[in-house]
Amino acid sequence: MGKKVDYKKDYKQLYMPKTLPEIVIVPRMPFFMVSGSGDPNGEEFAMATEALYSMSYAVRMSYKSEDVPAGYYEYTVFPLEGEWDLLDRSKPATDKSNFKYTIMIRQPDFLTEEHFERFLEQSKRKRANRFLEKIRFEHVEDGWSCQMMHIGSFDDEPKSFARMEEFCTEQGFTRSSKIHREIYLSDPRKTEPSKLKTVLRFPVTRNDIRK
Repeated sequence: MGKKVDYKKDYKQLYMPKTLPEIVIVPRMPFFMVSGSGDPNGEEFAMATEALYSMSYAVRMSYKSEDVPAGYYEYTVFPLEGEWDLLDRSKPATDKSNFKYTIMIRQPDFLTEEHFERFLEQSKRKRANRFLEKIRFEHVEDGWSCQMMHIGSFDDEPKSFARMEEFCTEQGFTRSSKIHREIYLSDPRKTEPSKLKTVLRFPVTRNDIRK
């Protein structure tokens, strides 16, 4: 199958940034995704995450099947990501029941819509999870973005976002949306909050090309 693709090495710029803000251009990429709302510490979020991983590992292990996807290559399953917003912007961001999210896992470039339908049916046969019905396969292109590696508790993220916005101002960029993306490189069930690694990212526009 040739060289194994490892996102931490082959896509280092997008998944292993430094702990200082930087501007990047995020290309178009395929994802499995599920949208929902509410406290991410609840059962529904856990079930949605489980559904995404079951689908992603079905694709990863498909080289063992009788019908290997054309162009298959060996790779490391990508980490969980989340786009976060608020249901009611008049409420404080600390109210986790007010969260609105789309969680997702990037997929390899060889995956097609036809493959998606096949792996979806395969996953449904193996386990009962109502969130499998909500999974969709889409391509996302974030484009110009500001990002940095946040090390520490999720509750401390506002400090990093403040640094990122200050950096954008200095570099001639403006944050273009309140929505932000998080990429989870640590398992919160096994990692102390102070050691969690999370890529933080939000879209920006260049001030010199804004209308």
